[in-house]
Amino acid sequence: MRTRSPACTGSEGNRRRGIPGISRIAFVVSAFVVLSGCEQNAFVPPPPPKVEVELPTQRAITRYLEATGTTAPIKNVDLVARVQGFLQSINYKDGAEVKAGTTLFTIEPETYKLKLEQAQAAEAGAQASVKQTEADFKRQSDLVQRQVVSQATMDNSTSARDNAQANLQQAQVNTKIAQVNYGYTNVTAPFDGIVTSHLVSVGELVGVSSPTQLATIVSLDPLYVNFNVNERDVLWIRDEARRRGVTVNEIRQLPVEIGLQTEEGYPHKGKLDYVSPMVNQSTGTLAVRGVLPNADRVLLPGYFVRVRVPFEEQKAALLVPDAALGSDQAGRYVLVVNSDNIVEQRKVMSGPLEGNLRVIESGLKPDDRVVTAGLLRAIPGQKVDPQQQNSQTPPASAK
Repeated sequence: MRTRSPACTGSEGNRRRGIPGISRIAFVVSAFVVLSGCEQNAFVPPPPPKVEVELPTQRAITRYLEATGTTAPIKNVDLVARVQGFLQSINYKDGAEVKAGTTLFTIEPETYKLKLEQAQAAEAGAQASVKQTEADFKRQSDLVQRQVVSQATMDNSTSARDNAQANLQQAQVNTKIAQVNYGYTNVTAPFDGIVTSHLVSVGELVGVSSPTQLATIVSLDPLYVNFNVNERDVLWIRDEARRRGVTVNEIRQLPVEIGLQTEEGYPHKGKLDYVSPMVNQSTGTLAVRGVLPNADRVLLPGYFVRVRVPFEEQKAALLVPDAALGSDQAGRYVLVVNSDNIVEQRKVMSGPLEGNLRVIESGLKPDDRVVTAGLLRAIPGQKVDPQQQNSQTPPASAK
């Protein structure tokens, strides 16, 4: 039912009161205008929502193989007591950096020094016996040729000479053993490194039934970094290497970069040192190792570090702001505006992050207008008012 406004009912009352003709005509015209406004209400659609769009940034990038690894010492040796005795002295300060050959512990050397002297004396006696039997052998040889003595006497002289030579060899071996044991009384650093705190005290009996650990020495320069590469990345690297004609030995010479959890980027540089020849079936990963110089001792064994290995240079990669990407059950996507200013959802395959930009592997063209701001107003299938922005984002600083 149409409801008339008071202006509509007022016109009939005026006719009954006899308004003059000219006034009546003017009033009718005014009433018609009022009636037209009451009966028509045209809908005016709102303007399309404004969104910001950018063209993908196109520039050269370096592709990295990224992983999480741990640092480990190249040399790590337990210092043990290899001879039995009382610990006489500790000749270093806990945690000190020492050079190779530095004496760290002394284990009651007097007993072993006496044993060495005893062995040396026995060796000297054996040498005298050898000289005597050699002289007797030569004398008996001359007498046998002149047929003055019997062959049995010659045989006895030969046997005595051979026994004397064997005793000398035994004495020489005993001397070397005694010398080695005497050397074990001084436990020295096998290489340059840092020695941990001592595990025994002066006056304690060590090396009784088995070697007693005294301390540990660790080398900090250089260091290993161990990490694992998943099977998918291994297949990709092998395919890329085959395509580019890169040999396994060349892969092992690739640089490796690491960064601590509290550091920006990857400031520590080294190179790959080892690649396992087989994939671990239980984890589906390949063990890889790098070696890094550590002259300033910033790195310590056991750190968890971020690792990346530069593997490929891509001349013209497409990048978009990482905030412009969305995701659903089908994967990652971006919203683009076509030539008719209609929003489209474009499925893409995303790559690594370069600063605040994300590399797009596939699904996007260089001339696509990507929605970067106003994403909530950009509904696929609806028209928008795109506001072109400058997409020439400067490259992220090298890390």
